[in-house]
Amino acid sequence: MNCLTVTESLLELFRFTCSDQVKLKGSNVMGVLYFAKKYMVPSLADKCMEYLEDNVDPTNVFSILSSAQKYEGKRLVDRCWDVIDKQTEMAVKSDELATIERSVLETIVVRDGLAIEEINLLKAVDLWATKECERQGSAADGASKRRVLGETLIKALRFPTMKQKDFTSVVLDSKILTPDEIVTIIKCLNSVLTSPAEFPETRRPGFKVNTQRCCTYDNFSTTSHSCSSFTNSCTCILKFSVGKDIRLHGVCLFGRENLSHSIDLAIKDTNKRQAMVSKRGKFSSSSLRCKAGPYNGFEVMFDRGIALVKNTLYCIQAEVTGLVTRRPYGRAVDHVHCSGVTLFCI
Repeated sequence: MNCLTVTESLLELFRFTCSDQVKLKGSNVMGVLYFAKKYMVPSLADKCMEYLEDNVDPTNVFSILSSAQKYEGKRLVDRCWDVIDKQTEMAVKSDELATIERSVLETIVVRDGLAIEEINLLKAVDLWATKECERQGSAADGASKRRVLGETLIKALRFPTMKQKDFTSVVLDSKILTPDEIVTIIKCLNSVLTSPAEFPETRRPGFKVNTQRCCTYDNFSTTSHSCSSFTNSCTCILKFSVGKDIRLHGVCLFGRENLSHSIDLAIKDTNKRQAMVSKRGKFSSSSLRCKAGPYNGFEVMFDRGIALVKNTLYCIQAEVTGLVTRRPYGRAVDHVHCSGVTLFCI
């Protein structure tokens, strides 16, 4: 605090002790909180904490978090983490990020619910590491940045969830990964990895991927279930190819309203005759909608997008148990155009 800020903060302390009134604002609240804690005026400290709770935002959240942790303001700490989780993109772009402690940065990176694309989080982490190397007087090369970040933080970054283009153009230039790690992640991004990756392979639930849904039926009635046959189990098979390289994030299957279904699903590259991804579990049906209209069914979403290469034949096979429809009442199509992608059904 500079002299002017100290004087202003002390005046507010005296005002409160004399009149039980205080005029808090962004320029003095931290100073007032400091003096309230130093001279043991808990009621004034509480007012400062309440003011900060009401005024925390992505531009100041890291400085407020630091004070909240220092003065053990649990409710304010929780409020700060809520802002970081929900407005991560804006928070990590603030100038304050470069000044936080490494332990705080690690806590951020290991959090599951961050609302940020992983490549943007990596850029923020790389910037912090560069600044930290400068503070320590060392060259900001890959080895130095990895040293200041630490292995726990590096291993918490979700490289397998990134787009291959971003990984190639941004992550490789950061030079924080070893050659073996680079090979592993590239295999993972191309869905050819045969063993678990060393990094988390699932997207953070807080980040919502902008996906497009394609329907292989051009129409079906909203009362289709009365016209369809049902069975307690069935095998669903769809062979298809795509007109350009894409990532497949999930599959929607037809079901019956408000019922649960057990599913064992696999997507295979027919040339390599091996499963690229498999998903097993129990799923509850709900009301879904696509271009052809509303229908009852359930979504099977993958932990990460599966890389599909154009002009390659793939096969979706699903073993479904539970009362399911063999097919909807409508007309299947042999190809469908969806957001610049052509899906060819065979």
